[in-house]
Amino acid sequence: MKRRACLKAIVAGASSGAIAIKGADAARPIQLHLDLAVDPAKEAELLQFFEASFRPAASHQPGYIDLKLLKLSAALRGPAPEGSNFQFVLTFTSEELRQKWVASATHQKLWPAFESMLTSKNYTRLLYEVY
Repeated sequence: MKRRACLKAIVAGASSGAIAIKGADAARPIQLHLDLAVDPAKEAELLQFFEASFRPAASHQPGYIDLKLLKLSAALRGPAPEGSNFQFVLTFTSEELRQKWVASATHQKLWPAFESMLTSKNYTRLLYEVY
């Protein structure tokens, strides 16, 4: 009988937590999308740097949700962003926390190294709210 009461308490607690999260959707996560032109001669170096240094550093930041580097394989409809062969997609719980990451000493050290492997620093920067 005690086990049944315990399970009911767990279910009730989980339900109330889900309701609280749904009610907080006024503060939506954000995603930053960058269309990048990665130098083909430096692609392997960039991917290694991204996996070994950049993503691990970002993942320890408050508000971090996810970070992906996508390699373009085909433009199925419409043109691909001119000159771009990768897309950088960063998800944070808020733009405020993302800005704190950008201002951090760690980001200030890592981002120039990342950018050095691009053929152009003139890339699009699009900020989205996540629904």
